[in-house]
Amino acid sequence: MNDQEQIVDNLKQLHMPTMRHSYEEVAVHARAESWSYEQYILELSKLECEMRRQNRIARNLRISKLPTTKTFDNFDKKRLPSRVATHLNVLADGSFLSKPENILAFGNPGSGKTHLLCAIGHALIEQGKRVLFISCSQLVQDLLIAKKELELTKKLKKISKFDAVIIDDLFLVAQHDITSSSSWS
Repeated sequence: MNDQEQIVDNLKQLHMPTMRHSYEEVAVHARAESWSYEQYILELSKLECEMRRQNRIARNLRISKLPTTKTFDNFDKKRLPSRVATHLNVLADGSFLSKPENILAFGNPGSGKTHLLCAIGHALIEQGKRVLFISCSQLVQDLLIAKKELELTKKLKKISKFDAVIIDDLFLVAQHDITSSSSWS
């Protein structure tokens, strides 16, 4: 096995696909620029780390079940009340996650609550956080099914692994329960 084949094989065993695919191109550039060995390794490791970060973000976004279109890119921040706008940076940077706090968003239907919360979720994922977006009714159904199957502890443990859980339409479930119970009277 020659040196190049051995490099490819080693990088494959080490699970470093970006380095495996980029090392020759970066080596050509390093020779042309007279880089030191350290500069060459640094550049390869930067490429690998960035690709892993992008893959982690893509995986966390897929797992989160966040709507892909509800981000800050297409959110009109001018619609926010001033007291909410002042807290937006704290929410988007995720510093609140270190405290055991809940964030509740209230407003009229169509006022942008879900879009705002999803945009915050997207910002958190970009920072490497794990986020779950789920409707309250779906969460209740999932928990009831887990309880019935005697796997409630397992389900709660799985949910607890997320850095943030965004529960949408809490009021709709409460309203449905009130409506349902009053119709039974």
